[in-house]
Amino acid sequence: MTATNAYAGAAIVGVAESELGVTDQSALGLQAQAVVRALDDAGLTLSDVDGIATTGIPRFPAIQTAEYLGIHPTWSDSTFSGGSSFEVLTARAAEAITSGNAEVVVVVYGSNQRSARSRKLGGVLDPMQPESQFDAPFGPLSPVSFYALAAQRHMHQFGTTSEQLAEVAVAAREWALLNPRAYRYGGKPLSVDDVLSSPVISAPLHALDCCLVTDGGGAVVLTSAARAADLRRRPVYVLGHGECSTHHGFTQMPDLTRTGAITSASAAFRQAGLGPEDIDVVQVYDSFTITALLSLEALGFCGHGEGGDFISDGKLRPGGSLPFNTTGGGLSYTHPGMFGIFLIIEAVRQLRCESEERQIPGAQTAVCHGTGGILSHNATLILGADR
Repeated sequence: MTATNAYAGAAIVGVAESELGVTDQSALGLQAQAVVRALDDAGLTLSDVDGIATTGIPRFPAIQTAEYLGIHPTWSDSTFSGGSSFEVLTARAAEAITSGNAEVVVVVYGSNQRSARSRKLGGVLDPMQPESQFDAPFGPLSPVSFYALAAQRHMHQFGTTSEQLAEVAVAAREWALLNPRAYRYGGKPLSVDDVLSSPVISAPLHALDCCLVTDGGGAVVLTSAARAADLRRRPVYVLGHGECSTHHGFTQMPDLTRTGAITSASAAFRQAGLGPEDIDVVQVYDSFTITALLSLEALGFCGHGEGGDFISDGKLRPGGSLPFNTTGGGLSYTHPGMFGIFLIIEAVRQLRCESEERQIPGAQTAVCHGTGGILSHNATLILGADR
């Protein structure tokens, strides 16, 4: 497998989570935990870090985090695109290393939204978002009502059912029961009936169609491919990256059943010289069950409109034909506001053969796909254990 692109000179050499679930940490404290753990995973220290990429903290995220860590990076990035931010930031970090602008970059995120009770459902007119004038009068629960509209459209157009959407949540729970870090670890398996009998939040989405609300943080450490050869862990390489922004306000989405993942995935696969059939592990943002289904279609694992039938035979569950969100995803593992970094962490562990009970034998390639905004921005990373 050979990738000749702007990322080819860099490798991911360390990954880690902070405490997850409900914590007594600040967002910065969770970031620091994740960074120290990820650097230890790599066999590096804070004194090695000369680049930092983060977002999610109001006002100057990278500057605040660097100060908290006591480092003075000479390269930084705080690109914010919502849940897809960390696929973007990881690619930017790899580009900076390959071009010689940094030697060791930490990509990090942390949020204490559950313990701080900072997550709110909104449907108010926001003068900073003029498009909200078209939806706020109808009182949507943001963001769930918008995803519910996408689900309704998919059902109307393709005959997708609530039972098929529920299969995403059922599979996620089965993976979470194999993951000691998962919020739902130690619980009981879900059935389709469990999902459908949970309260309707915004029709047709039920409570168990919706992601968790937790605290947590994660970090990814990248360095040069040359330096990676001498470090503690097997390096994992960025083989391809693509991104696409299609709209800001949901009322401006061109087609509720097609996302920008079609474009971002095409670019990423083209750069990697691979296709969906070459991927061993799939890590996809699952803020809602419909998010996962739309992404599977757009990434090319099934045809447009075929997602419901595609997943209905259990292929996303452990032992199924498509290893999917092997941590339990945002639905059952963790979801501290933005989930994108955790997709990368698990993909790296799978490619290093460190995922214990949920390990996919012989995994060599992975796709990580982040969704930001309300299906607004899509970013795709292709990772490989061999460059």
